[in-house]
Amino acid sequence: MRHPIFTFLLGLAVLVTAGCGFHLRSTTQVPHELRTLVLQSSDPYGPLARTVRQQLRLNNITIVEAENAGTRTDLPTLRLAAERQGQDTASVFQNGVTAEYSMVMTVSAQVVIPGKGIYPISATTYRSFVDNPLAALAKDAEQIIIRDEMRQRVAEQLVRKLLTVHTAQLNDKETLPSPDVLAPGEDSPEVSSSSATSLQ
Repeated sequence: MRHPIFTFLLGLAVLVTAGCGFHLRSTTQVPHELRTLVLQSSDPYGPLARTVRQQLRLNNITIVEAENAGTRTDLPTLRLAAERQGQDTASVFQNGVTAEYSMVMTVSAQVVIPGKGIYPISATTYRSFVDNPLAALAKDAEQIIIRDEMRQRVAEQLVRKLLTVHTAQLNDKETLPSPDVLAPGEDSPEVSSSSATSLQ
């Protein structure tokens, strides 16, 4: 008798979570027209491209690699630009040696939709890092882990920004000033605040 009751309760839980709009953490309801796209990157097997590819698949987006796209012009394209990293001193020890860094990572990209236009998007994330000159090797390894986590957060933001592209289309903003065509791996050009606010 237990098994039918357990099955019933499990089925009820699934229905309730589905009905209330529950979704797995870190997933985004990507618009239908962007559920299949071409991914372009100057380093398709680098850490950024791999992380973005993983995040796209997590959100049930079908990826067509640039080398396999051929002459297809009916698919939207996500062009990844170069990953920019930096760090500033946040605090120092009494002897003047840096004790804590503020780390920043920024990635710019473009979503190219055939017949619609080019939509610039970007993502930025910050983390703090406490240094210890007496444990340099351990801190180097920790810094690599932190940068991997930052890259993951940036990839999640980029996927969420696909919603802003869809919103811009619905608001008939295909007339947004199109930036210069961005070659994979290049930094995105600056966009005026009046045209970029809807996508940043």
